[in-house]
Amino acid sequence: MIERSLCVVSDAAQLQSLTEFLQQFWNDAQLPPAGAFPFELALEEVFMNVVMHGTHPGQPVPRVTLRLSWDDGQAALVIEDDGPAFDPLSLPSPDLNAPIEERPVGGLGVFLVRELMDEVTYQHTGTLNQLRMTKSLK
Repeated sequence: MIERSLCVVSDAAQLQSLTEFLQQFWNDAQLPPAGAFPFELALEEVFMNVVMHGTHPGQPVPRVTLRLSWDDGQAALVIEDDGPAFDPLSLPSPDLNAPIEERPVGGLGVFLVRELMDEVTYQHTGTLNQLRMTKSLK
């Protein structure tokens, strides 16, 4: 099993370092390059949601921990933050048949993450939101 983690403040400027961390993990674990795309997309979507929606005026900026693991053909991406409790999986799936101009803004990123990953779970433990995403790369 290979595991790595990195903790940053919830700031859009940190996305580049998180993406580089994921890419370095991918290289170190010698994973197939094509398999990285779902993880890069999930990282961007989930992290930017924390940045945009997890910070409230007068409250501390959330800290975000990215954990990556590779074990027996399965890659996992776990994103934890100490912002307000929020389960992104509770959002309804977007109506993909509705005309674009009638669709509400938001929700498509979480939908894509759910479609690209084999399993996505959320839990709130203590003061942490935890979104775990896994995909088989066998």
